[in-house]
Amino acid sequence: MITFAQVSVAYDDADEPVLRDVNLVVEEGELCLVVGHTGSGKSTLLGAVNGLVPHFTGGTLYGTVTVDGRSTADHPPRELADVVGVVGQDPLDGFVTDTVEEELAYAMEQLAIPPTVMRKRVEETLDLLGLADLRHRALHELSGGQQQRVAIGSVLTAHPRVLVLDEPTSALDPTAAEEVLAAVTRLVHDLGVTVLLAEHRLERVVQYADRVIHLPGDGRVVAGPPAEVFAASSIAPPIVELGRAAGWSPLPLSVRDARRAARPLRTALADTPPPPVRRAVETAGSGLLTARGITVAYREVAAVREVDLGLRAGEVTALMGRNGSGKSSLLWALQGSGPRRAGTVRVGPVGPEDTGRGRDPRSLSAAEARRLVGLVPQTPTDLLYLESVKQELDQADAESRTKGGGPGARTILDRLAPGIEGTRHPRDLSEGQKLALVLAVQLAAAPRVLLLDEPTRGLDYRAKSQLIAMVDQLAAEGRSVVVSTHDVEFAARAADRVVVMAEGDVVADGPTSEVIVASPVFAPQVAKILSPLPYLTVDQVAAVLPGGEARA
Repeated sequence: MITFAQVSVAYDDADEPVLRDVNLVVEEGELCLVVGHTGSGKSTLLGAVNGLVPHFTGGTLYGTVTVDGRSTADHPPRELADVVGVVGQDPLDGFVTDTVEEELAYAMEQLAIPPTVMRKRVEETLDLLGLADLRHRALHELSGGQQQRVAIGSVLTAHPRVLVLDEPTSALDPTAAEEVLAAVTRLVHDLGVTVLLAEHRLERVVQYADRVIHLPGDGRVVAGPPAEVFAASSIAPPIVELGRAAGWSPLPLSVRDARRAARPLRTALADTPPPPVRRAVETAGSGLLTARGITVAYREVAAVREVDLGLRAGEVTALMGRNGSGKSSLLWALQGSGPRRAGTVRVGPVGPEDTGRGRDPRSLSAAEARRLVGLVPQTPTDLLYLESVKQELDQADAESRTKGGGPGARTILDRLAPGIEGTRHPRDLSEGQKLALVLAVQLAAAPRVLLLDEPTRGLDYRAKSQLIAMVDQLAAEGRSVVVSTHDVEFAARAADRVVVMAEGDVVADGPTSEVIVASPVFAPQVAKILSPLPYLTVDQVAAVLPGGEARA
């Protein structure tokens, strides 16, 4: 179905080719998982399948990419639209209509599919992806996860033979992600659709893959059965890392198989309490932000309902819940930029100008509010407006000069995503690189409270570990960090506390070890595999295994 023959892709501003001498064959009806660190060339590989590379991205394509007998060099994307469906990293970039139903029908209109068939496929897709209740909603009113499902649905309605998905579950909560992946798997198994899927949250998708295509980052491509590729790859989900630490062979790829392999390990660990994931949080005199009765509504529809929340210095809080539960609305209300129908927010006291009750970020100038509460939105490009990475970093340092002594924005960026050249245009970066750049810009101001809305979207495991280290450092300096996330593995490693929202209300609030294992939806892989033992992360297990002291 898809053939790469001696394919290399080089860009004029790069010293080395992104892809080098790639030979690859993807058979019909295969689900191939494309993995690699941020910037390793995954998006370039996927873009070559439908002709986006090089027709729209620039650069030079050497060799031949053939899809269903058509050369992508001779057929631009519009001439491959009936064969290849593509869902990019940012769904908003691909929307061309106003409502959910119109967006689902648009691709079929371009392919001149009869109206009666269009109507049937729209209804099937609405049910398949759980969008029926949203059919008449405006696309800009949807949550990030809902937009992602619409983007996937708009491609599925055309019934392509090849489906290219670039991080399709990055904005979805665990339940919605399972529904989407189940739908994709049905397309593969029942209809013979060929799927190339790039995803950083490998724990969600590895069990569905027939084959793994690994990009080590040097231009090469290594393809093979998942267990074989992950046995030696530099990137792997927690289930594989646990298997490596425990010496399992073959490596399990599903929680079910891992639980079977883990019986001796559970017995060996039964009498050994796990070491703490994070340091203990000092509670005395550590109140930093107090929110009371926060209510947010849009057109009389309540998004947040009288929420009370207290944030402490030195604490990392994970804000979790299904798509549309009100997480983003709460963060914007706390930061001061978003609508707030009722309630109060106080940060501080913060200085001699304060009366002792704290200050409300909404009552301050943008620069002053940013030094109190910083927020990184779901769409990082909302905060990027200059012509180069260097200009963005220099501007961040200039605006944060009163906080001298801390690391500069360039230093922060290199820790999160090393190797991004200052001459690059911010909008030419991958989604993970854009997020890292915005994090560096916001962290340069050293705000006392930092709010991150889905910060791990687009980040690989290495970048997540670096982000956790950064968050730990901020907490150690006495700041409070709130992370709105669907990434249960990140929450298990990074958070002291988990707050769960549903329908605008807080329904759970407590220590991470208690809250995330209370529901199978939020439990990390290690907790599922070793249950009922209280282990959450691979590092905890590795620390107590023989020789673990050296690795911990």
